[in-house]
Amino acid sequence: MNADTTAAQIADSAPTFKLWKKMQEMPLGGRVGSWLFSQAISFKAPYFRTVRPQIRELRPGLCRVTAPNRRGMHNHIGTYHAIASCNMAEVAAGVMTEATVPPTHRWIPAGMTVEYNAKASKGEITAVTRLEAIPEFGDEKFDMVVPVDVIDAEGTAFVTARITMYISPKKR
Repeated sequence: MNADTTAAQIADSAPTFKLWKKMQEMPLGGRVGSWLFSQAISFKAPYFRTVRPQIRELRPGLCRVTAPNRRGMHNHIGTYHAIASCNMAEVAAGVMTEATVPPTHRWIPAGMTVEYNAKASKGEITAVTRLEAIPEFGDEKFDMVVPVDVIDAEGTAFVTARITMYISPKKR
C-alpha cells in the first residue's frame, strides 16, 4: 500500500460495500435496497435466514443488523435462544468483514467466544459490530478480532461476542 492510500480507502473498494451503497440509492430511502441486500446475504449464507436478519447500517468497520424476536427463536424458558444470538453475531461480523476487507484479500471465521450476560427482553434484536480502527491490508496474514454486541429492545447487550477472522492476501 502506498503512502497516499489509507486503509479506509482500500476497504471502501470492497465489492460488498459498493453493492450496499448502490442499493441504498433505491426508492423509499434505501429501505427496499436494504431489504434486497439482506435477502441476498441470506441467499449466499442460507443459515442466516433462520433469524431473518435485516442489514440496517453498513460501512467499513461497522454493521448493524436487526431481527424479530419471534417464538421460533426462543428457548425452553421463552427467551431469545443463545445460538440464535450467536447467529446474529455472526451475521453482523461476517457482513462487516465482507464490507471491510478489500478485494485483494480473503477472510474466514477462525473462532468465536461468547458471553451470555442476561435474558433478552421482548422486542426486536439488534447485533452491532464496530472496529476501533480498520487494519492495514498488506502482504502478511493476520487475525482480526471483531467485537459484537447483541442488544435487546431495551438496549441491554444480553450477548457479547468476539469473532476472530483470519485475513490473508488472495493468491495472485
